[in-house]
Amino acid sequence: MSVVRPVTLVTGAAGGIGVALARRLAAGHDLILSGRNVGALEALCAEVGGSALVLDLTRPESFEEALAGVGRVSNVVHNAGVVELGAVGAQGHAVWSHTLAVNVVAPAELTRLLLPRVRSERGSVVFVNSGAGLRANAGWGSYAASKFALKALADALREEEAGSGVRVSSVYPGRTATPMQAKVRSQEGAAYTPEAFIDPDSVAAIIEFVLNAPRDATLPDVSVRPGPR
Repeated sequence: MSVVRPVTLVTGAAGGIGVALARRLAAGHDLILSGRNVGALEALCAEVGGSALVLDLTRPESFEEALAGVGRVSNVVHNAGVVELGAVGAQGHAVWSHTLAVNVVAPAELTRLLLPRVRSERGSVVFVNSGAGLRANAGWGSYAASKFALKALADALREEEAGSGVRVSSVYPGRTATPMQAKVRSQEGAAYTPEAFIDPDSVAAIIEFVLNAPRDATLPDVSVRPGPR
């Protein structure tokens, strides 16, 4: 008898954590790898298998049409995100609108559209949050606000879907050695030293564990911090 493999959709699949996660999940999951960089997505699909799904997270009104040809979806991993550092007194509404659109509105709309599929599979929705979703520091107002909102989205969804068998988890990585972190360090005027941060594969391993956890357990909130050196 053939085993039905879960179908897992990952946003931000061409980023540091997304690539590591795709490589980890490829052996046991059918993958839908989402992003905007068509070339990077196609290269990743050629490496690990799966199909590419091009989404512009600034245009949630386009999601329904983009998903029209998508069949089964067991799990959704919301991994995409943007960050722009700056003081509250210095950042205009355009930064706030863009950050909230990509980091909160897009995951909410994508979840809404995919929820019937995930319910039918009794699958999982995983939100890759941030340490900034638990604590807001100076210069991180817009990003932290978006991540606090993402936590609220996950918490509400968890309560709403408890009876449908859908598991909802938030993962809060600390600083991770990704291209986004390189950008952050540049904005901070500091050197980017990847070895000082969490390896993306370590975060991917945590997400993989959350997805594959036994059905009689759920991990609502998982913080990932650098281990002792």
